[in-house]
Amino acid sequence: MMTYAAEDVNVTFEDQQKINKFARNTNRMSELKDEIEAKKKSLQNLEDASDDLMMCEDDAMLIPYQIGDVFISHSQEETQEMLEAGKEALQDEIKALEGRVSSIQEVLGDLKVQLYAKFGNNINLEADES
Repeated sequence: MMTYAAEDVNVTFEDQQKINKFARNTNRMSELKDEIEAKKKSLQNLEDASDDLMMCEDDAMLIPYQIGDVFISHSQEETQEMLEAGKEALQDEIKALEGRVSSIQEVLGDLKVQLYAKFGNNINLEADES
């Protein structure tokens, strides 16, 4: 991810701290993005379940809903309410994670400016797209 050219570049302790901070934040941002994708998949699953539940014609039928490791049967209305609550919670979590990603992107932007100003083409801070 970070490579240096063959030219001699004086890397101070402060520079190394910035490089380390950049690497830590890049890794953290990647983890957060993975977490966001997982939560978006869970949200889609809840939306699909909610849509399927609306197709159900038997209002008296009990619907199993997973809570932890067990399934508990609820009325269709109760299950729909639980699905809506679950969707809202996931949407809030996604929004919070996206906010954290934005904050990290600002930090990374500032660090890029500082590091490229000092090292120019002797440092590569761009993510590998492999």
